[in-house]
Amino acid sequence: MMNRITDTVKHLIIINVLMFIGTMTVGGGTLFYDWFAVHFPKNLAFQPWQIITHMFMHGGFMHILFNMFALWMFGTAVEQRFGAKKFLFFYVSSGLGAVLLMIGYYYFKFYSGMSLLNEAGFDQTQVYETLKSGYNVYDTRWLNHMTQEQLGNFVGVFNSTMVGASGAIMGVLVAFGMLYPEAKLMLIFLPVPIKAKYFIPGIIALDLISALTGQSFFSPSNTAYVAHIGGALTGFLIMWYWKKTQFNKNRWN
Repeated sequence: MMNRITDTVKHLIIINVLMFIGTMTVGGGTLFYDWFAVHFPKNLAFQPWQIITHMFMHGGFMHILFNMFALWMFGTAVEQRFGAKKFLFFYVSSGLGAVLLMIGYYYFKFYSGMSLLNEAGFDQTQVYETLKSGYNVYDTRWLNHMTQEQLGNFVGVFNSTMVGASGAIMGVLVAFGMLYPEAKLMLIFLPVPIKAKYFIPGIIALDLISALTGQSFFSPSNTAYVAHIGGALTGFLIMWYWKKTQFNKNRWN
């Protein structure tokens, strides 16, 4: 199932590594983030290309190491079934689904805070001017109308950035599970072989629990769990569509 690394997976890993080197060496480590990490769309730092470029960025060595290992491990087997063009479409689409769901979630959190300020009589334009005046800047009077946690979510979302290939890789993980449901997988922390058809839904369920509760299991607390779910959901929907239509030339049992 896993022979030599496939071409598209190899090229994706090379791009990710080059971007990581650039992040670590260019502009003191912040310039690449300013350019290529995806920012909240209402923030002045947001640029349309970040929707794509963020999925080739990583925040640290362990972050890129685990993601690239997963891309090699699962992506090679999936690309062997899909072919290069179909795999690349699937990979990028899963990454886009991840970031779009994450941005939608951020919009919900942001406008929940904005509505509290509007109800308190703060003009929306003035609120934006305050937020755009500097990183994590806010009007202390806002605390009279929202809790510290609500304020943190409101200001934090506006100044948020997201990087990583995890959303796209979650889609690939779903594809692997649907293509090879009987393959046995293991977690480093739980060295017990589990079939992919149980293992992968279990990983997604843990991400969903983390997204709802904020409780982290195997990843850092700042992980974008909603993006993971978005990537997995997008991957599942594409796989379901391909299986149901003639577009899928590589049907599976």
